[in-house]
Amino acid sequence: MAAVSNVALRLPPSLMEDVKKMAKQDTVSVNQFPGQAAAEKVAAVQERGYLAERAARARPGDFGRILAKAGTPVAIPGDELPEGCRDGRTGNDAG
Repeated sequence: MAAVSNVALRLPPSLMEDVKKMAKQDTVSVNQFPGQAAAEKVAAVQERGYLAERAARARPGDFGRILAKAGTPVAIPGDELPEGCRDGRTGNDAG
């Protein structure tokens, strides 16, 4: 078994009750629950970094070329591209 670090965790009673309930729902022990929660948080933060890295490598013109290879488009009402999407601008850019 891999080495495990011990951490003293102080929680308010109301939060501890929630932890007990959720640990029971997840069928894990109260001791395992904080480790599982920490692992999920670490994964979420790492994923944001990964997605930001991938987005930084994107080239807006590639999107149109990839769509052009898809063949004849079949219009689905409500599934239209945002205005300006084909030239790399979606109107959703924050700066």
